[in-house]
Amino acid sequence: MIEALLGFIAIFALALLRMPLAFSMGLVGIVGIGLTRGWDPALASTAQVVHETGFAYTLSVIPLFILMGNFVARAGLAHELFAAAYAFIGHFRGGLAHATVAACAGFGAICGSSIATAATMSKVAYPSMKKMGYSDSLSTGVMAAGGTLGIMIPPSTIMVIYGIITETNIGKLFAAGVIPGILTALLMMGAIVYMTSKDPEHAPAGKRSTWPERWAALRGIWGVVLLVIVVLGGIYGGLFTATEGAGFGAAGAFLFALARRRLTWAILFQVLVESARTTAMLFTLLIAATIFANFVNFTTMPNDLKEWITHLGLSPVMIITAMMLIYIVLGTVMEELTMVLLTIPLFFPIVTALGFDPVWFGVLIVMIVQIGLISPPVGMNLFVINTLLPKVGLGNIFKGCWPFVLVMIFVLGLLIAFPQLSLWLPSLMK
Repeated sequence: MIEALLGFIAIFALALLRMPLAFSMGLVGIVGIGLTRGWDPALASTAQVVHETGFAYTLSVIPLFILMGNFVARAGLAHELFAAAYAFIGHFRGGLAHATVAACAGFGAICGSSIATAATMSKVAYPSMKKMGYSDSLSTGVMAAGGTLGIMIPPSTIMVIYGIITETNIGKLFAAGVIPGILTALLMMGAIVYMTSKDPEHAPAGKRSTWPERWAALRGIWGVVLLVIVVLGGIYGGLFTATEGAGFGAAGAFLFALARRRLTWAILFQVLVESARTTAMLFTLLIAATIFANFVNFTTMPNDLKEWITHLGLSPVMIITAMMLIYIVLGTVMEELTMVLLTIPLFFPIVTALGFDPVWFGVLIVMIVQIGLISPPVGMNLFVINTLLPKVGLGNIFKGCWPFVLVMIFVLGLLIAFPQLSLWLPSLMK
């Protein structure tokens, strides 16, 4: 166990020296295996991990979903989603904020990235909210929090990474995120209702759209609906795997962007380069995390932790709750993907030993990541929006996010207390 603890300390020390996480984890993993098992096994193990990761068929789901999201963003569907949501609910107090959450949920269903969702919606929704007199704290808080729906409502990059690391069925993980994602979106809207009732002047109602205007707005999002039905419906119905679904989705998004005449050779090149960069970053992190996880598994830490927790005499639910509290604290000081990759090798064996469903725990992990994305001081969505809207100021963004952090913590509690909220849909899959 001492070797593994020294490994974690070494990673944090290298991180403080500003070494990239992937290099830190990979270096510590290789050196750790070399010192405990020998250098030949360390090099052989590293080569095997790199080869298997690079040629793994299941991992092709990552670049395909990233490509699908980039094509959809370039096709300009975010504007249509926002317009359609506003046409139906814009006449309520805080209607623009409600429409932003709904559009984020819709965009998340075809994007899979929280940061991309938040960045896209900040360009689409903020000008309208600013024009109608919404407070900056409410506007930016809604966009940052709504953006997190991109990783709960499938497809989700975080779910794919979790599924690959833990060898959990990705299709079932996607199904498990649907109800929690919708529930989170509805409760966010409830929080907006509460906030706007206290400060109605800063969140006025918009005009009521006529039914012909609403039907016209719906016609603009037929591509989103079709992609969601084909990709997610096919995966849930057992017609094809998550990887095949990602392939259909990427091809469909490309054809849709082409049909809308939003693709030039220059834009196509940008999409491919952006997708390749993101994929390379994620694959590098996955390879490094796997190398480090192999080192941790070679030590006695996983078994020692299981025995220690068993002797504490706590109930399984209390142990899970304690893990979630640790994650919430870590999420305030550590980047979310880093946190997941470092802790899964430790916590996942404990979760399975306690008899919990890996799919359920995966949804809890995603919810924790959602909380971390908007928790000061290192929430990534906060900095993305601050970069795009520098005049707003981080203080206003922090202020606007806190009510939504509390909403997500409440949803996390519901998911722990009622596992069927996330497990019902997966249980219906073939």
